[in-house]
Amino acid sequence: MARRSIFTQVLTPFLIVILAAVFLATWDALTSMHRLHLTETAAALQVRGRLIERQLGNAFTEQDTFRTDVLCKDLGKLSDSRITVILPSGKVVGDSNEDPRKMDNHGDRPEVREALAGHVGHAQRYSHTLHSDWFYVAVPVIESGKVVGVIRTSASLASVDGALRQVFYRVVLGSAVVAVLAFLIAFILTRRIARPLKQMELGTRHFARGDFEARLPIPDSVELAALAEAMNAMAGELRARIQAMDRQRNQLDAVLSSMTEGVLAVDNGERVMSLNPAAAKLFGVSIETACGRDFFEVARNPKLHECVGRILSKQQPFEEEVTLFGAQDRCLRVSATPLRDERGDEMGALLVLDDITELQRLERARSDFVANVSHEIRTPVTSIKGYAETLLNDPPGDAETEKRFLDIIARQADRLCSLVDDILSLAGLERSETSGAVPFDQTALHGLLDAALASCAPKASEKGLAISIACDETVTVRANAPLLEQAVINLLDNAIKYSGDGDAIEIVGSSDAAETRISVRDRGVGIAPEHLPRIFERFYRVDRARGRKLGGTGLGLAIVKHIAALHGGQVSVESAPGKGSCFTLHLPIA
Repeated sequence: MARRSIFTQVLTPFLIVILAAVFLATWDALTSMHRLHLTETAAALQVRGRLIERQLGNAFTEQDTFRTDVLCKDLGKLSDSRITVILPSGKVVGDSNEDPRKMDNHGDRPEVREALAGHVGHAQRYSHTLHSDWFYVAVPVIESGKVVGVIRTSASLASVDGALRQVFYRVVLGSAVVAVLAFLIAFILTRRIARPLKQMELGTRHFARGDFEARLPIPDSVELAALAEAMNAMAGELRARIQAMDRQRNQLDAVLSSMTEGVLAVDNGERVMSLNPAAAKLFGVSIETACGRDFFEVARNPKLHECVGRILSKQQPFEEEVTLFGAQDRCLRVSATPLRDERGDEMGALLVLDDITELQRLERARSDFVANVSHEIRTPVTSIKGYAETLLNDPPGDAETEKRFLDIIARQADRLCSLVDDILSLAGLERSETSGAVPFDQTALHGLLDAALASCAPKASEKGLAISIACDETVTVRANAPLLEQAVINLLDNAIKYSGDGDAIEIVGSSDAAETRISVRDRGVGIAPEHLPRIFERFYRVDRARGRKLGGTGLGLAIVKHIAALHGGQVSVESAPGKGSCFTLHLPIA
């Protein structure tokens, strides 16, 4: 159905009513006036007929037709009407306008028949003789109770029609003026109603676009003013509610975006309703493309799909560990719970995906560390215990053998102390990494390298090793000097252990716009490529037998790695079997 403006809906019926009223009023006025004119004409003609009856006297005979005709013509001129005298036989014996001898018998005329019946007859018809509409009144002439003749008076309706035509023109003109005025009034009133409604429409369009600051003008009329005020109040209420909803949504988005756990909601049809960035990252999808898709299309994992089906069917919360396969396998702890609306109706399920891959790795590392520590401690403890029991239970009696046993016990005790010291150092570094409570100062790098060299000089001298330092005196580094010195000492200690007698070791310190580097290069046995990725793991040894023989704990390079991380840097290694190794500390510029 076609829509129409309120202006058209109001004005069109109003205009139709006005035109109908004007038409009906005009038609009724003209009809009434025409009827009134006919009534007045009939009365006047009847009076004239009675007066003419007295003038004619006893002239209703066929022998006296001449006098009757002459009298009719004289009276017709005086009364300005047509007069016809008719005998009971219908023969015309006198007429004011025509020769009676040439006229037809009038006995069949309606008004004549009615007059011959003793009543005043009336008729209106077109006169072929005079070629115009005439109104006829036939008055019976009665003598001794008998109709002896009929006097018919008639008048032309041309004058009546002319008068009515003048009245018609005046009425139509007046009606047209009234219709135009009514139309203008209706137009103005309709515009006064439509204009504020149009303004309200424009205002509501602002509301629809979210511009709730706009306000509708208040019209003059009470009803429209109340409507405008109600809509303004509605806009204010909507603005407050939408702002509250926006705040809540922003808070919820901020919480979900800040969560490290993935959060994903699905509906009863297993379609994704929403997910946070962490979940999108886990599944390698974007939030925009994932929403509305089937869950299995987003997360192609049968175990996860089984979890969704389980929570939707049983509606009971549960937890499950799921492995997410990919370029890097991830282990997830899935917490599933039913999702319900404010009425408590089931609308889907909520999955919280906690990535516990790192926790499992740390747990495995802890277990391995405990096992390695236990293994590393058991070796010297077993040796100490064995030689001590030998000395207690079966003394060799030989001073040189006893001294050799005691030397072994002392070396194993020293190794045990070194192991405990390294474990404590490593634990202290891990605590420092977590708390961040390590002081840093600007330190001259050359002096720090000199101090490290002085600590390792005795061991180097025993093997006849030449250690050189290449570092500009002006280079400084922001570091914790004791910890960084310990890292350099550990690297030097390794270089000394695995260098041949008389070899050379180089310590190089340099700095550029990006970082400060400390490199320790030796020309020892080197490291095979397959060992390089794991060289900085705790208790990892390329050659376990040789490492224990040289007195290493297997924690030195792990300590170096943690010290570098504590300074915001890293450690790298370049090595090849038989060509030596180069360990480099990369420290960021302050």
